[in-house]
Amino acid sequence: MSNVPLLLGEALASFDALWSPRIATRVNDYDVRIAKVEGEHVWHVHEDTDEFFLVLDGELHLSLREPAGERTVRLPRGAVFTVPRGTEHKPSAPSRTAILMFEPTGTLTVGDRHDEVPAHVDATTGHTLTN
Repeated sequence: MSNVPLLLGEALASFDALWSPRIATRVNDYDVRIAKVEGEHVWHVHEDTDEFFLVLDGELHLSLREPAGERTVRLPRGAVFTVPRGTEHKPSAPSRTAILMFEPTGTLTVGDRHDEVPAHVDATTGHTLTN
């Protein structure tokens, strides 16, 4: 990782792919990933790790399947939310949205268990950010 500041706006402008996160930096054993999203992701679960979301621009919806039932959390720009480990969830965005996520290095974007992965979702552990 670089030892110079990273401007998130410039980093986000360096790629167009949706649901295909870029690794902005690393903190200990965690990736700090940025992504552009729109439409629906896939229902999935991270069995052994929480997943942190920060909405940089737009609005992210997180559908959650919890013991009490299914609910959707709406996150406007500037909002943060952590999906607890073992919680089945499906991110979606009604329009182009930019997000930042913290996940352990090597975590798949589609989790440990998931529905069939549609062509528009990149099942990856993150791509190197090139700018």
